[in-house]
Amino acid sequence: MNKGLLIIFLITNLAAQTGYEIAKMIDEKVQPGDMISKTTMVLTNKKGKTRTSSMLSKSMNGGEKQIIWFLAPADDKGVSFLKIEHDGKDDEMRMWLPAFKKVRRIASTKKGDSFMGSDLSYEDLTSRNLDENSYNRLDDETVNGHECYVLEITPKSEAKSSYSKHVSWIKKDTLLGLKEESFDKRGDLKKKKSFSFTELKNYHVMERIFVEDVQKRHTTEVTFSELSVDSGISQNLFHEKNLKRLPRN
Repeated sequence: MNKGLLIIFLITNLAAQTGYEIAKMIDEKVQPGDMISKTTMVLTNKKGKTRTSSMLSKSMNGGEKQIIWFLAPADDKGVSFLKIEHDGKDDEMRMWLPAFKKVRRIASTKKGDSFMGSDLSYEDLTSRNLDENSYNRLDDETVNGHECYVLEITPKSEAKSSYSKHVSWIKKDTLLGLKEESFDKRGDLKKKKSFSFTELKNYHVMERIFVEDVQKRHTTEVTFSELSVDSGISQNLFHEKNLKRLPRN
């Protein structure tokens, strides 16, 4: 096959890809074995008042296992969150609340609730199971100079989602999310999200998430710093007992 025919073949093949095939390519992107980051979360209400939190996050396998400790402000210091995702059964999510000296288990029926007053729900903190959603490829678009696939993602009943659908813009060259709109159960626009990534050891890792709840007129900006990957985190870290142990670093 000559070069001209090869280019035509590749273009035709990409154009023919279904929404599911694109979602599968995204799902199969190579992820770090583990990741550590310092995280800053800034909440801004409709009056412009802000609240800033600092956290330490450690995760494995693309976020399938994650533990987060709050370091600041003082009234949240020591609060921690553990998430373990499962295939074929509900994810485990627990929070340690030192003021009450108790671990709170977050039921799957509550995963639409806000995470620490932010515009991110517990559901937003978990990965989407590829086969628990349906994918409709919409017309491609160019956003801020980036050629994007546009996918309409509809959760199936087994996803137990608090959303009716998402529309995601995915950069064609990197298969990274650029922005997303999420709709509530009534079909009304609920959240606008934008994402940015940085390269680290041949991986693309999340650097910033910005979420706007358009109904509450409230925003959340999450930035990740002091990032490290493949540092050899032990599986044993992801246990409830470690929620109560605020790490020194």
